Amino acid sequence: MADTRTTAPDAVPFFIDTHCHLDAAEFDADRDEVHARAVAAGVRIQIIPSVSRDTFAAVADTCARYPGCLPAWGLHPMYIGVHRPQHLADLRARIEAQRPVAVGEIGLDRFVDLDYPTQEYFCIAQLKIAREYDLPVLLHGRRANDDLLKHLRRIGVRGGIAHAFNGSMQQAEAFIKLGFKLGFGGAFTWPRANNLRRLAIDLPLEAIVLETDSPDIPPAWVGRGRNTPEALPRIAATLAELRGIDVAAVANATTHNAREIFRLE
Repeated sequence: MADTRTTAPDAVPFFIDTHCHLDAAEFDADRDEVHARAVAAGVRIQIIPSVSRDTFAAVADTCARYPGCLPAWGLHPMYIGVHRPQHLADLRARIEAQRPVAVGEIGLDRFVDLDYPTQEYFCIAQLKIAREYDLPVLLHGRRANDDLLKHLRRIGVRGGIAHAFNGSMQQAEAFIKLGFKLGFGGAFTWPRANNLRRLAIDLPLEAIVLETDSPDIPPAWVGRGRNTPEALPRIAATLAELRGIDVAAVANATTHNAREIFRLE
């Protein structure tokens, strides 16, 4: 069981950023300050997913250095050009050396012009690894939700999170039936994100987790700037406003949901 203790004040709501690339180069100049501000804001746990074998070390170092940062190991579809079949053995070795909270970030991407059969090869292989080690998965899926659902039904993993979900209600319900939570972050805070906002209102709260995907997917108030994990409480406040509930209810529910997926104390 992962140690999730941190030193944030008890009066501050407890948030879990279920997807944050704090290891990214965009934070090299001020990573200490970024993490400190997030914890002060109540973001006590951050899940740090790798994107390639070459980022395993940076994720491991980040998680060792900062309390509340927990690793996920995976090979991201956007980096398909650097992945090699032997990296799957490296992924298994990394899981054996330091058990993660999830396998990720993995998945499929039809939004960009990347070798799709090779994406599927690595995605399917990693789903099987997650099943082998009884770990949830952090799924990246752009214009590929139906394909991901097909593979999930066939392979069968211990649930996970559909990261940055932007599909239909029917697809959302299909993920939920397979034991998944849906990740909501900066994208739904934009006023014109009508589909995401409708999902944020209509989905059961027990199906939602919060994320920033820092330094990417900035919320509306950041604009085109760098996203940071300290944005999570304001993202939660936006969700609370849309649903007409108290932000504490959002914090409590989404934190519970994340703990359930990652089996955190």
